[in-house]
Amino acid sequence: MENNVQINEQWPVKSKTAAGLFGIFLGGLGIHKFYLHKIGMGILYLVFCLTGIPAIVGLIEGIIYLCTDDETFQLKHHVRIKH
Repeated sequence: MENNVQINEQWPVKSKTAAGLFGIFLGGLGIHKFYLHKIGMGILYLVFCLTGIPAIVGLIEGIIYLCTDDETFQLKHHVRIKH
């Protein structure tokens, strides 16, 4: 990824696999958003969880998380990957 942004050592350590699986299986409740410290988005998913739309979006996001390379995932979500 051609970017001047560096991975910051202060960012929390998270598992890309866990985020992806949370998105796939619990995305309708926004658990993957809470896991990545995006609390506002997590609450938004909870508010609309009865519509089913967050479940579909969470499934897609979970797949994207798992398919994204490590550097891009870290820079986009401001986390460090746990190996």
